[in-house]
Amino acid sequence: MISYLEFEKPVAALEARIAELRDTAASSGELDIAAEIRRLETKSADLLANTYRTLTPWQKTQVARHPARPHFRDYVERMFTGFMPLGGDRLYGEDQAIIGGFARLGDRRVMLIGHEKGHDTHSRIRHNFGMGKPEGYRKAVRLMEMADRFGLPVVTLVDTSGAFPGVEAEERGQAEAIARSTEACLALGVPMVATIVGEGGSGGAVALASAERVLMLEHAVYSVISPEGCASILWRTAEKAPEAAEAMKVTAQDLLTLGVIDRIVPEPVGGAHRDAAAACTALSAAIGEELDHLAGKTPDALRALRADRFLRIGA
Repeated sequence: MISYLEFEKPVAALEARIAELRDTAASSGELDIAAEIRRLETKSADLLANTYRTLTPWQKTQVARHPARPHFRDYVERMFTGFMPLGGDRLYGEDQAIIGGFARLGDRRVMLIGHEKGHDTHSRIRHNFGMGKPEGYRKAVRLMEMADRFGLPVVTLVDTSGAFPGVEAEERGQAEAIARSTEACLALGVPMVATIVGEGGSGGAVALASAERVLMLEHAVYSVISPEGCASILWRTAEKAPEAAEAMKVTAQDLLTLGVIDRIVPEPVGGAHRDAAAACTALSAAIGEELDHLAGKTPDALRALRADRFLRIGA
């Protein structure tokens, strides 16, 4: 069952009407309402397409946070094979908010790292809602260094509202861990492709996205702070979040224009949560193309590409 967002209510009403007519047709063999069902289906599809064609930045933020949107485990299942998770930072412990390990994308071996938010109450608590702790980012550093030693490309899937802001994380060196992870990305001598698949929040996202090629799904968002957080600082109320999202330029379309990202990966009509298989197919093809483009480049050339892309931002 689809969970509808507030702005999708007109679509929800049409789809509910279609479901009622189908039930009526199934229970009464004498009624021929197939033509009416087709008409409403066409109307619903057109309305959905038009709605998603004109989403505001705040609406895109809601889509990026949709509870049914594919998460790290979904991408692993649909895009990669032979995933072998590796745990622990060899310093403190294991962080389930950031998952990584060896995997295959098609015929290519890669080191896969990403945020996992979870799908239900139990898994969200276990994965800390995708908010990484210091041990998670130190684990990411360990895996990136391992990929460098073995000559494996690094693929990251970013989906976090931000790094965990709790006292215990600060006590264990959250800022230093994020900085080390960002440094590890920039120092890699192997290709790295990062994709913002949902929320890309603050340093918690940058720590896994400082790559020479940064992709974003069409309805993902990427920002230094959440719209609610920005609104609370500037207007002293989170109710101004829609205005903050507009001003912050959080959408993939804005960030491509600004040079913060390199490519937008199209989503199915209605968002990735409506057709996860199609979204994964498109993302798999895009990452494969980027890795093909980077194959054969020397470590120095890859580091120079990263330095150049980040120094050009805002120039």
